[in-house]
Amino acid sequence: MTSTPTRDNILFYLNGTRVVVSAPDLDQTLLQYLRSTGLTGTKLGCGEGGCGACTVMVSRYDTVEQRIVHASVNACLCPLYTMDGKHVITVEGLGTTKNPHPVQERIALLHGSQCGFCTPGFVMSLYTLLRNNPNPSELEIEECFDGNLCRCTGYRPILDAAKTFAEDAWKPSSTVNVDGTATAMPAKEAGGCGIDGCCKLKPEAKVEDGPDQSSGDGCCGAKKDGRCCREDSAVCVDGDGKADNEAEREKAAVIAKFQKYDGSSELIFPPFLIRYAKGNPAINANGNSKDDGDGDVDDEIQRLPLSIASQNPSSWCQHFYRPLTLDGLLAVIEQHPQAKLVAGNSEVGVEMRLKKSKFPVQVYINDVAELQAIEECSDKVIFGANISLERFARALDALVQRHAPERTQSFAALRENLRFFAGNQIRNVATIAGNIATASPISDLNPVFMAAKASVILASAHGKRRAVPMSEFFLGYRRTAMQPSEVIYGVSVPFTAKGEIVRAFKQAKRRDDDIAIVTCGLRVLVDGSNKVVDASFAYGGMAPTTVLAARAADCAIGGAWGDAELLDRLMREVQAQLRLDYTVPGGMAEYRTALAVSFVYKFWAISCRALGIDSAEALMAGQMEDDAAERVLCKGKQQYASVTDRAIVGKGVAHLSALRQTTGEARYIDDMPAVAGELYLALVLSPHAHARILSIDSEPALRISGVHRVLTARDVPGTNCWNIFHDEEILPSEEVHYSGQPVALVLADNQRIAQEAARAVKVDYEPLPAVLTVRDAVDQNALFAEERVLRNGDVDRELAHSDHVLSGESYCGAQEHFYLETMASITVPRGEGDEYDIYASTQNPTETQMVCAETLGVPASQIVCHVKRMGGGFGGKESRSVLLAAFTTLGAYHTNRSVRIMLDRDEDMRTSGQRHPFLGRWTVGFSRAGKLRALRMRVFSNGGFSHDLSMGVLERAVSHVDNCYRIPATEIVGRVCRTNTQSNTAFRSFGGCQGMFLLESMLCEIADKLGKHVEEIRALNMYRKNDVTPFSQTLDDWNVPRMWKQLGESAQYAERRRAVDEFNSRSQFRKRGLAQVPTKFGISFGVKHLNQGMSLVHVYMDGSVLVAHGGTEMGQGLHTKMAQIAAETLGLPLSSIFISETATNTAANTSPTAASASSDLNGYAVYNACKELADRLRPYRERMPQEPFSKIARVAYLDRCSLTAAGHYATPDIGFDWQKNEGLLYFYFTQGVAIAEVELDTLTGAHTTIRVDVMMDVGKSLNKALDIGQIEGAFAQGQGWTTSEEFLYFPSGPLFTQGPGNYKIPSALDIPRDFRVSLLENVEYNTLKTIYSSKGIGEPPLFLGSSVFFALRDAVVAARKQRGIQSPLHMESPATPEILRLACVDEIVELARIPETMKEGKVPFVVRI
Repeated sequence: MTSTPTRDNILFYLNGTRVVVSAPDLDQTLLQYLRSTGLTGTKLGCGEGGCGACTVMVSRYDTVEQRIVHASVNACLCPLYTMDGKHVITVEGLGTTKNPHPVQERIALLHGSQCGFCTPGFVMSLYTLLRNNPNPSELEIEECFDGNLCRCTGYRPILDAAKTFAEDAWKPSSTVNVDGTATAMPAKEAGGCGIDGCCKLKPEAKVEDGPDQSSGDGCCGAKKDGRCCREDSAVCVDGDGKADNEAEREKAAVIAKFQKYDGSSELIFPPFLIRYAKGNPAINANGNSKDDGDGDVDDEIQRLPLSIASQNPSSWCQHFYRPLTLDGLLAVIEQHPQAKLVAGNSEVGVEMRLKKSKFPVQVYINDVAELQAIEECSDKVIFGANISLERFARALDALVQRHAPERTQSFAALRENLRFFAGNQIRNVATIAGNIATASPISDLNPVFMAAKASVILASAHGKRRAVPMSEFFLGYRRTAMQPSEVIYGVSVPFTAKGEIVRAFKQAKRRDDDIAIVTCGLRVLVDGSNKVVDASFAYGGMAPTTVLAARAADCAIGGAWGDAELLDRLMREVQAQLRLDYTVPGGMAEYRTALAVSFVYKFWAISCRALGIDSAEALMAGQMEDDAAERVLCKGKQQYASVTDRAIVGKGVAHLSALRQTTGEARYIDDMPAVAGELYLALVLSPHAHARILSIDSEPALRISGVHRVLTARDVPGTNCWNIFHDEEILPSEEVHYSGQPVALVLADNQRIAQEAARAVKVDYEPLPAVLTVRDAVDQNALFAEERVLRNGDVDRELAHSDHVLSGESYCGAQEHFYLETMASITVPRGEGDEYDIYASTQNPTETQMVCAETLGVPASQIVCHVKRMGGGFGGKESRSVLLAAFTTLGAYHTNRSVRIMLDRDEDMRTSGQRHPFLGRWTVGFSRAGKLRALRMRVFSNGGFSHDLSMGVLERAVSHVDNCYRIPATEIVGRVCRTNTQSNTAFRSFGGCQGMFLLESMLCEIADKLGKHVEEIRALNMYRKNDVTPFSQTLDDWNVPRMWKQLGESAQYAERRRAVDEFNSRSQFRKRGLAQVPTKFGISFGVKHLNQGMSLVHVYMDGSVLVAHGGTEMGQGLHTKMAQIAAETLGLPLSSIFISETATNTAANTSPTAASASSDLNGYAVYNACKELADRLRPYRERMPQEPFSKIARVAYLDRCSLTAAGHYATPDIGFDWQKNEGLLYFYFTQGVAIAEVELDTLTGAHTTIRVDVMMDVGKSLNKALDIGQIEGAFAQGQGWTTSEEFLYFPSGPLFTQGPGNYKIPSALDIPRDFRVSLLENVEYNTLKTIYSSKGIGEPPLFLGSSVFFALRDAVVAARKQRGIQSPLHMESPATPEILRLACVDEIVELARIPETMKEGKVPFVVRI
């Protein structure tokens, strides 16, 4: 028998250029390949397809649909070998900073990029959408980002920028083309100004009626002569010629300059690849062209299967096959029964990366055409196993549109479930068969297939087929009825009949791009009298496999659908059959059971309505539907006044690196080219939370080829301890104190070898007792010695005279920083003595320099730490990043070679600290009206195993417990708990938000006790001007009461409060909540000597200016603000100023970029240096008033005038004595108020943030647009901290939440649907002595994100009151769907409760710490 010819190379196009890779690395992902070629714009954010930073566009010719398909994909999961015959376009293929693509330009200039690490992924997702649809709707634009996460921006500016591409589709100035697309005239030609609601873009507004009063967002309406009010100006103005809103004016001016998007000018899909896909390419088997030059193709050959053997015996994949036919696939399987089949690789790739699973033989099956057919029969539809989920969704849409609703119930249910199945990048490559074959117990689709009575069609050799009902397919956890010789050929889904209703439900921690907690498919078939003929209730997340609630179905059959008694029996049968044990894997036992029953209740109501059954539940069916079915588009409004007294400072200048970030040109640590001979460092991590190290055997690792050294504590030549208290070792010598602690370092030729060798190092441990949670630590007195106390007044006396005394506790959990760029460091020896250059992603270059010098025992002057930029920091890189730099420096010391490391996401989360969890135990006295009289609170933080920055965090927490309220007598005592977790560390707000949260939770319980809305309590107790805080600071420049009133009026709080209460009185299962929350955040470092900044400014002879200062850029726009200050002070255009990096040889002895003080400290230092230079150059400018600055600079140089100046600034008057409660703790306060409105599904705990209004007092801003960005980003982070971001540990010590798969930061769908941010204007400041009277803004808005939590609490209280529960509600943060659902106590929750006797002696699956 003649064997089928094969090839052993892969051919694809990359940014328009043909690439042939011979003997490819079978373990290599597309991302790794791209970055190895220098295309570093595509980033590694998580490695599991959960963040979208690695998004690229992959195009292919689909021979089944006979069209070109453009798909956004996760390059981190795509094996390189899957690229054969495809065209890959990366962010570098779109444009450059000099010639950016419109997508890159718009995201950059509309402030959609802060740290920039996630930006290329967003660019590529939007670009892919435009390639498929040049005129998308706003909904399509929002949905195209389903697989992308951003930690900096809060998403709003990204969405705003992206939606400028939707305007062509809906602006009245558009013309509709014959193909159904639309083309719009540029704004100037259309007569519009770029502002939403411009009068020229509202044809329905009659000019003779005068100005259009409906817009209200910056456009004045048309003039009487029909011209736009802006006439020839760039923006709309009001009748007085003044801009209505400077934010809108700046935005409009930017939009007016955008280049038009022209889809016809994009990189084409190579015609060669179409021929290649069809089987007649103009190449031979070696990938070489066979064109003879006359334009005709000679000797065309068929596309060949691939069979590639690894050239590396240590590769995890030793042989790869790519068959093109089903027979070819079955032949490979017959030869390799244990081969791993790969389609989208979304499951296999994650198993390989996280579980370190090895699959020696891998078979790529997505090019087998027989598995991609869709066959429609009279009674069913057979979907090919390998159609992508994206194509599956389109096919389902077509079926639902073509057939009557009664026939497509199952198809509609499947389609609805796909809306929130992973992200776009996963849906574009994942397949039906992959979802079925993995047999995941939390599969989204399998329960619907099972309920729909679908069958899996299996194929084997010699044309054999067999159909297995889905109800019989799953045999156990990750086990199926499929034999080793079989593959899934397709899935057969029957049409539904009259009287048959099918619905799908899913609940996850986050609405989109998230795995299910519980998912289900529910089906009922009734006859003409509503008697149940058949029923199926299939669940995922309730057993080791997808499971049928068979007893519940049996109970239903024969009963009358709509009968209340049957509903009661159904719910009890579901609960009884699916009840989970307290220790069940995945945890949330009571919640999952409650969800299973709640879904039945929802289905009952919806199906009764659909069947026309007049039941009480049918009347409430509208409350049961998923509100995402009618998804409300996100919109935002930003408002601030114009700056008239300065030329550059205060203007909304875009981030100076934004274009470099959107084009992929911005360099981060791991983007730097490798130095010759560079080694990669990997960490050996402790599996124990607390253990004694008995021995470390490195020999197994050293035997691996490519491994150079294994370093332990014995190899530290200098000091093996660090941090402020020197209570933490660089490498542990005797004990490990948390699971994930680095024990040893492995140095090898590359990352793969280093990590493999790290797993080979053998460490023997003796486990010791461990403490994890803050409550356990308090109970066991596991506390650090120090305490912080604030005492004022006579607490006992005031408590005795209070009308009410209430005691309780408040808790807020940990939070992962989730900066998109994980910790990274490179240390390069200079080759002379002990001199090293460290390139680190750190907020603290000086501490990095000092600790590394101490570790080696060399002078700090011989080590230079460089920081170009960070892909996010948020405090997480203030101290914990130092340890990683010490590791690479130690490696460089011992090998005299450059050493690099960038942590994988799970390594970063396991090894670095998080936001401190806090517990507050309080007793409070108050009057009948709610006036506070006394507070005694014991504040405990979970510090982890070492001090790190925990005392500073505690001090800020203790001093922010008062928030914005006067309490006559206080006794606040703070302690740090010592536990066996990572050393918790700085995080944006640095304890301030935790302290405020403890008090605000207490105020809510006071309000519950008094039967009032908590806003009444807040307003009643709010500080007034010149009141004194518990830390003896008088409140001057106090603007919170003003903002409270102003925002309450502009956001119509009173009217909305009435509307919310009215809504709740009418709605039983959906409740709305409303909360108004203030914040007061003190600005200064708690350590006095850190309150200083420095700068070094050079003016060069050509007139250009180089500025160095002590702050680092992590996306907050610090360099942009410093450049604005320099330009303003020197009287130069912003383009003349350049900031290269932060380095300890140009900015020595710097403070960390933290505490929201960096603009204050470094800004004044830059100003002082530039002022000195401006004064020196003034005589030359006066002599040559008409000459360009370049000539002035040269003349000054020739005159031997120094063109270099150093600047320094120290915050005056600062310093606080905690023992005496004396001194100035904070230089000033940044203040704000937020109002949040939410809607809660009380049956599931899911919620939508309907609207948020924020007002901030930022002083006289250095850059109002950047400050708006900081407010929105901080708010989203605070919202995540108190809602979706649940940080969990296994009770034995290891971290459970190790990546985006189970740790959920907010997505674009989670942010407020209506997000309005304004800045307080027209305020005179009496005591504000900062640079240009600006205020720090990075941290203060974060606490306002908790307004969403308190609005949710308000909704829960409404639900409880409806059920007669009046007692105060104790609700802890984060308010996950589980917390919210169980707090809405009802019959279903009570049914799901696990009796305390069944919990005794059992340990939960995971715990909060």
